[in-house]
Amino acid sequence: QLQASGGGLVQTGDSLRLSCAASGLTFSKYGLGWFRQAPGKEREFVAAIAWSGPNTHYADSVKGRFTISRDNAKNTMYVQMNSLKPEDTAIYYCAASLLVELTGREREVNYWGQGTLVTVSS
Repeated sequence: QLQASGGGLVQTGDSLRLSCAASGLTFSKYGLGWFRQAPGKEREFVAAIAWSGPNTHYADSVKGRFTISRDNAKNTMYVQMNSLKPEDTAIYYCAASLLVELTGREREVNYWGQGTLVTVSS
């Protein structure tokens, strides 16, 4: 029901935009977010956006570089990632929660996307 896309191989300092398309759910009634899992590490929270926006919040590691957004008319969520660093290399997962806004805990997630790989070379 959630399909993430847009990952790829980029260089340090480059930008990338990930998308997450939803189907089969009332998109506007879900708090949405992005998580990521780097090789050998646990999955971590990246960013979240409330039902209708514009309330957003970010992990400290991406604050000021990443911007999360959503288009409820298109049932799609995005994250614009700028000034990418090698430590941003990870599989990025989109997530949907019945909460108005994810606070960053995985147990709040009702639906997960399949993940898209972002690799940032130095």
